[in-house]
Amino acid sequence: MEPLEILRRLGALQTGHFRLTSGLHSDRYMQCARLFEHPKESAQLCAMLADMFRSAGTAADAVAGPAVGGIIMAYEVARALGVRNIFAERENGVMALRRGFRVERGERVLIVEDVVTTGGSVKEVMELLRGMGADIAGVGSIVDRSGGAAGFDADFRPLAVMDIKSWDERECPLCARGIPIKKPGSRESCSLIQRTKH
Repeated sequence: MEPLEILRRLGALQTGHFRLTSGLHSDRYMQCARLFEHPKESAQLCAMLADMFRSAGTAADAVAGPAVGGIIMAYEVARALGVRNIFAERENGVMALRRGFRVERGERVLIVEDVVTTGGSVKEVMELLRGMGADIAGVGSIVDRSGGAAGFDADFRPLAVMDIKSWDERECPLCARGIPIKKPGSRESCSLIQRTKH
């Protein structure tokens, strides 16, 4: 089964009317946390990603992910590759390695993230690890929805690429049709956008 079909079946790829973090509206939303509710399928997709890098001849000593979305994913990809797993998290607003995690100079680290939109979190982790002397073996994701704009200066391999359309509230065709809007991660529907307020 294709990755997007697995995500759709598990409810990770959702359709409807959503207000994104950016404030834009969209008819699709990726909630990859729903994937990691299901150990069998999440292990399957992470093993597929590990195989992509293995087949490309990529050698890694460790796998790292940004918290929160990359924590479980980094563990599963590291397990599939048989290497060490770490994660970075924010400390005073800045990505850091905590909990005794460290990288050695020259160590090759593969960075993974569930969904890449702007690539900002991954770039912060790349900068952090390079500052500690590590080499970036590559970047992997379940879904790339950046439209090619992430611009990583490392080998980037996603399992699936999605072009998710989004609109400003004033131009949203879903608002025009009176479809209730939801905030991702919330089970509650928000009020309909009242276009007269804009």
